[in-house]
Amino acid sequence: MTDAATIAGGFAETDAGTYLAGRGQPAAFLGEAVRRRRKGFFLRDRGSLELVATNGHAWFADAARPFLTHIPCAAPVCAVSSKVLVAPESSRAGSELVKAIPMSARGSLVVTRFEKEWTVMATASRTTRIAVEDGATLSVRPGAVVAWTGPRPTGYVRRLGILDVLLPRAPRDLMLHFHGPCVVWTEGSPNLQTSKLPNFMRRAYGV
Repeated sequence: MTDAATIAGGFAETDAGTYLAGRGQPAAFLGEAVRRRRKGFFLRDRGSLELVATNGHAWFADAARPFLTHIPCAAPVCAVSSKVLVAPESSRAGSELVKAIPMSARGSLVVTRFEKEWTVMATASRTTRIAVEDGATLSVRPGAVVAWTGPRPTGYVRRLGILDVLLPRAPRDLMLHFHGPCVVWTEGSPNLQTSKLPNFMRRAYGV
């Protein structure tokens, strides 16, 4: 088992090993850091994560996502791939696309599954860990989801307006429902930009 990363001063510090990391990582390292080809016919998280082998101490950090959360993966964890900073290669069990809208990729999440060891997530704001009891439902905006344990969430859209059809963005009231028992890590919800539309159209459609 790879020793857990140490979080200090806004960095996740690791010893020598092979890691799944965000692109452009590590930020600094002693010795060498070699990128390796990822094995697999179809990897949903290929666009966000790559393999890095280090032979010495390394420091991982993302200037645009300064808040780090260490998540133990003793139970299976699904983590938003674009928010994974670093995790042992051996902890990854696969990746998948979680759709919030049936038959549409809008608002969907590419997630990486971890089934042992740990992962460090990097987010734009602080995270909170929410335990959801059996029979309860937690609603989270897709952009605020960081990771979760338990059943796959279900999507929900109260209504679809004309702009939801015309614009390449997810509906403003799109939510993901997490059904307990589960644990969900969330961060602050990002500002939902509708588009640079003329004022008369924004007033007409209430955006």
